[in-house]
Amino acid sequence: MALIDLGFVLSVVAFGWGLSLAAYRRVAARREWPMGSWQTHRPHLVILVGAATVLVAFSYALARGYGGYLLSAALIPAFGIAWAAFWIGFFRVGAQSALLLAPAAAVLLLVRWLG
Repeated sequence: MALIDLGFVLSVVAFGWGLSLAAYRRVAARREWPMGSWQTHRPHLVILVGAATVLVAFSYALARGYGGYLLSAALIPAFGIAWAAFWIGFFRVGAQSALLLAPAAAVLLLVRWLG
C-alpha cells in the first residue's frame, strides 16, 4: 500500500499549474506585475498549454470518479484551484516556471495513468 497517491498529487499540481498559466496574464496585467516573454509575445500558446494540462488533469479526475473514488475526484479540481491561486499569488514572476512544470506534470500523469 502506497503512502502517497502519486496520481492524485500529479493531477492536482498539473491542474493548478495549468490553471495558473491560463490565468496569469490577466492577473498580472490587472496588478501591473511583470510578465515573461511567452506571456507577453505568445499569450495564446501559453493559454493553450495551460488548458491542455487542465484537461488532462480533469480527465483523470473524471476517470477516478467513475472508478468509485468520488471524493478524491472532487478534490482534484478544488485543490488544483487552490494550488493555482498560491502559485500565482506567492511566486508572481516565478509562476512562469509553470511553463515547464505543467507539461511535465501532465506527461508524468499520463504515463502513470495509462502505463
